[in-house]
Amino acid sequence: MHATTARTWIKNPLAAFTANELDAGGGLVIQDGTMVEVLAAGEQPATPCTDVFDASGHVLLPGLVNTHHHFYQTLTRAWAPVASAELFPWLTNLYPVWARLSPNDLELATTVALAELLLSGCTTAADHHYLFPDGLEQAIDVEVSVMRSLGMRGMLTRGSMTLGEDDGGLPPQQTVQDPEVILADSERLIGQYHERGAGAFINIGLAPCSPFSVTRSLMSDTAALAARHDVRLHTHLGETLDEEDFCLRMFGQRPVDYLESVGWLDERTWLAHGIHFSDEEISRLGAAGTAVAHCPTSNMRLASGTARILELEAAGSPVGLGVDGSASNDASNMILEARQALYLQRLRYGAAAVTPEQALGWATRGSARALGRSDIGELRPGKQADLALFTLDALRFSGSHDPIAALLLCGADQADRVMVGGQWRVVDGAIPGLDIGALIARHSSAARRLIQTA
Repeated sequence: MHATTARTWIKNPLAAFTANELDAGGGLVIQDGTMVEVLAAGEQPATPCTDVFDASGHVLLPGLVNTHHHFYQTLTRAWAPVASAELFPWLTNLYPVWARLSPNDLELATTVALAELLLSGCTTAADHHYLFPDGLEQAIDVEVSVMRSLGMRGMLTRGSMTLGEDDGGLPPQQTVQDPEVILADSERLIGQYHERGAGAFINIGLAPCSPFSVTRSLMSDTAALAARHDVRLHTHLGETLDEEDFCLRMFGQRPVDYLESVGWLDERTWLAHGIHFSDEEISRLGAAGTAVAHCPTSNMRLASGTARILELEAAGSPVGLGVDGSASNDASNMILEARQALYLQRLRYGAAAVTPEQALGWATRGSARALGRSDIGELRPGKQADLALFTLDALRFSGSHDPIAALLLCGADQADRVMVGGQWRVVDGAIPGLDIGALIARHSSAARRLIQTA
């Protein structure tokens, strides 16, 4: 006899956002880590299920997808010397602090960032790690280990900085690496960790930090390496007018022209921020299929500006959301980021032009597209069983009527249940097996130690 494959019915949710045209009012059927049925209201599973989860008190979403973060920055949240600084002075003050990161610091910071994301309904997270001071050469390996321990999906990008202060760049010299070291480690990480195809848990991307911290040659060489190994490319671009001025002065080109000149203007690339683009540049980015990670909280915190998200989408650029680093947010909460995106984009385009469903679409389907994933971000048969379930029984939801809109308008900030690949990773608002109190104590101690000599 053959063992019966377990089938789980997430039954009759209070409401469901599918990120597509399907009706999931009757819930979902999950088997072998994927969704095999999406049931309209009143429908029953085609065959009996071994497990049933009553979701009648839950709003059901695809797992949220974070497209831009710097996990290590959870150690420098709300640091007074940069609490009211814009990007360039913010960076120059923080670079020397971050240069003291140890592997233990990074492990704690990554655990905090991922736990916070997971509790907010996030199931897949991209990280942009570009700091490799002496002793931290295995930074991405540390992140892979933490990601696997929490059972989340990750797009971990091997960042880099080669253009130090001595050569006209922004980072201090102790934070830059030789190009040969960067490219060799990039190849090692792809070979060791990058998974391909549907259901991948770990992807590796390549991510020179920004135009003001890497050389032209490294950008070109990284693009060639990414094409050779068929992996994605990521960098900061169009974040501030200071960056635009730097590119004109250093390279004689505006940022998008520079991007094209180094072989990055294509559908393999997704860009963090993407605020300061002209109409013509938006058209070119859209035509190339280059994606943008919109980071509304960080953009407001640093007064960088407001990305033209609706125009980028209309031009053809996939648009997702990112919480950005926890020294410029200063949180790692994806459902709150969707709320911020809704409100910031309404300031630009008007209330009627941006709905709660659009903002949730950026946090799910849009973010998945930005990361090059077609197997996550929607409730649809054949997609991965990555789910976020929220309850509306807190005081702030009392009197609300539309459950989907209430998530953002009333300020949901924590999921009750989260599933990744068919496995529950958050249960009753907690991560099984993770002692949050002990984690906070160790992480806070590391944070204090990091800035003691700052």
